[in-house]
Amino acid sequence: MEPDLSRYQLEGDNSMYRLPSGLVAPVVTRGGAENPDTADSGGAVRISGVSIQHTPATKLWFGKVTNEPGYRSVTHHHGEAETGGYVLSGRARIYFGEKFEDYVDMEEGDWVFVPPFMPHIECNLSRNNPLTWMTTRTPENIVVNLDDVPDEELRDWLTR
Repeated sequence: MEPDLSRYQLEGDNSMYRLPSGLVAPVVTRGGAENPDTADSGGAVRISGVSIQHTPATKLWFGKVTNEPGYRSVTHHHGEAETGGYVLSGRARIYFGEKFEDYVDMEEGDWVFVPPFMPHIECNLSRNNPLTWMTTRTPENIVVNLDDVPDEELRDWLTR
């Protein structure tokens, strides 16, 4: 019996993603060839695998964020962007709320959604091991750094 391929018919126009060759095809960013020219928040090093900077993507930023041991970002938000994160390795904390009195902790395998315009601080809870996140945003990697909060004002940060 032949498979029914009718459900795989293109229903929209994807011609805007046409490559210089004229073909509409997946675009691969090879490991080590990610784009490092992306906004950051202090020492949170972000590289993009899929972004407007080096793929035909126009509504998506997808990248890897690394935080060195003991590192915490400066206070920031991501503008209009909805942000999804996945803890690939390590232990993380995100401070948020009025005066950053609240936080959520995450570990390898956890997912997080950060709403648009929400000021927050991303932290690596480990003093010895790096933290690696996979992160996606719409429409792109918007980073708005804000006035920072001293370590002493972050509940449970110094005693972690």
